[in-house]
Amino acid sequence: MSTQPEGAIAPIAIGPDGIPEYRIEGAWSLPVKGPTIAPVDPELVEAFREVSSATASAKLHQMGITRTFIEGPRPTKSGRHVVGRAVTLQFMPMREDIYSDAGVTQEYVERATALWAVLDFIEPGDVLVAQAYGSLRSGVVGEMLAHHLHNRGGVGLVVDGGIRDSGRLAEIDLPIWANGATPHYASQGTLLPWGYHVPVAVGGALVLPGDLIVADDDGAVVVPIAKAWEVVESSRTHEAWEDFSRAKLAQGGALRRYYPLDDVGLAEYEAWERDGRPPVGDA
Repeated sequence: MSTQPEGAIAPIAIGPDGIPEYRIEGAWSLPVKGPTIAPVDPELVEAFREVSSATASAKLHQMGITRTFIEGPRPTKSGRHVVGRAVTLQFMPMREDIYSDAGVTQEYVERATALWAVLDFIEPGDVLVAQAYGSLRSGVVGEMLAHHLHNRGGVGLVVDGGIRDSGRLAEIDLPIWANGATPHYASQGTLLPWGYHVPVAVGGALVLPGDLIVADDDGAVVVPIAKAWEVVESSRTHEAWEDFSRAKLAQGGALRRYYPLDDVGLAEYEAWERDGRPPVGDA
């Protein structure tokens, strides 16, 4: 009986830097690659700088899109607010006829998977979003890959699973949302990096390549790219009346009048807007 792992590692090309690229050839050729992702309008990204994850989630809910919160991943550092294009990475359950090697070479084989491949397509402003089923037995990204993601201009990482080298990751200026830390490398558990630039299910939310990710202390939210400008316009109004309400409540205003605005509160807010938003005490 052969002791060799299922799936052969085959070079497929020599990159511009002279380093070969590899695939896993077996019952299914890996990694799977989806279509090229369209760029995101920089003005759209800039407009979302003032939109919180909570506001984005609420506005999408009002539009009838209700499953946008990526449940599970939490920020590893507080006080960060990230907006960026989603670049997706999909893990799938390990199956022995695709690839099996619970031994010495397994970690090295990962460079032939989607995990290494996706990082070469990261562009400035991107957020890497990884589907890992909430597993803490797979360290989706560790110190070296996080450095590479950051060096290529990636602005964030959202992982529905574990991260490795958590102490060293804390030293990198890369905002991360993850389910927790693990000592495992990516394929050490029951998952294998499978595809990239493909739809992923992350924390109960569908993320399509090229969607917008908004993430802060409350968590990460996916904004369908076709709805993004509508969310911005609705959020601007929402944030404005909340500023007005916040100031009124700070002065002792009635909660039922100013949050949310009743008819009288709304009339006061509209007058405040017409007057150019003076200090609320002078409105």
